[in-house]
Amino acid sequence: MTETHRPRSNRSVLVSGASIAGPAIAYWLHRHGFDVTVVERAGCVRGGGYPVDIRGTALEVVRRMNILPQLQKAQVNTHRITFVDTDGSIIAPLRAQSMAIGADGDLEVQRGDLTETLYEAVRGSVTFMFNDSIAALDDRPDSIEVTFRSGHRRTFDVVIGADGIHSHTRRLIFGPEEPFHHYLGACFAGFTMPNHLGLSHEGVLWNTPGRRAALYAAGSGGQVFALLSFRRPDLPFDAFHSQEAQRALVAAAFPDECWEIPRMVTRMRAADDLFFDAISQIRMTNWSRGRVALVGDAAYAPSFLTGQGTSLALVGAYVLAGELAAHTDHAEAFDAYEKVLRPFVTLNQELANEGDTALFPATEEALRARNAALRTLSALPAEPPHATYSALTLPDYE
Repeated sequence: MTETHRPRSNRSVLVSGASIAGPAIAYWLHRHGFDVTVVERAGCVRGGGYPVDIRGTALEVVRRMNILPQLQKAQVNTHRITFVDTDGSIIAPLRAQSMAIGADGDLEVQRGDLTETLYEAVRGSVTFMFNDSIAALDDRPDSIEVTFRSGHRRTFDVVIGADGIHSHTRRLIFGPEEPFHHYLGACFAGFTMPNHLGLSHEGVLWNTPGRRAALYAAGSGGQVFALLSFRRPDLPFDAFHSQEAQRALVAAAFPDECWEIPRMVTRMRAADDLFFDAISQIRMTNWSRGRVALVGDAAYAPSFLTGQGTSLALVGAYVLAGELAAHTDHAEAFDAYEKVLRPFVTLNQELANEGDTALFPATEEALRARNAALRTLSALPAEPPHATYSALTLPDYE
């Protein structure tokens, strides 16, 4: 792809968020000749040891970014998944070589490896403002003035909100989150803890109806990623703003005195990297307003039930940057972005309707049926690539 340099009304861009969608769109905007600044409220690029998937169309995005080789080297090679019963006894230790991990070129990498790779690809080309965030936006006819939490003010042509499912940028422009937040009936907490079981390239899953606990070891190191997820009828909005409330909510959902549950709850209470959220989607009729557009989870979080959040963020960043390069007017670019991407987003969000039943049975009957099926297997069956993952052919924005 060649850089494009021509007069436009949207040349300077502020990107809010430096996780996945933020650095990805910063990369493409710079490559198209824009002046890009990324603001991130944390002190550095955020990592996280849990695995994320890059599939279908998103694979072509990272290939065009020239980072596919690095991500292939960082791929999580899971050898075994062990399912344990409610009392902790082993149901089935299944080989994972034939899982969808890596099938048809799909990638599974640790989130931190992906965020670091994206950051390294763009850190020398754009300006990063860490330990800061947007405090106010003044959208004018010819520009948008940004007041930062630090007190600084700057003027840009366009602002991109890439700051996640609880996007502050979205709240400033579109108002409260509630109308866009579609709760899918469960919550989860992720954190790291010592690998006292000596796990290596494997995962262990525990279930009771409507609850799941899991330990994932991406390698053979001293830490594992722990996950506690549970169904609940009402959305705990108040807990989003209080880690104390989050810890109490999760602990109350897992009072069990079996398997590793007590140890996991204890570690969760003290974890300094706790990540709590609801299993939800963001659904919006418009992803832009004025000179502000949203990308990734801020606009169309599909939920981790789909396994497509990372892929949608990468594809969305590519398309939005490309349409800004292809149009001299930001409003036309935003309209084209939605026209190209929305059908793909809709298809991927609908994957949540297929459920997560094998890993998250909702009833005792479903759990018994799942366990009985597992006992007949020696390896997890390969899943054919889902057509939805590749339902969008990337436009060429050269």
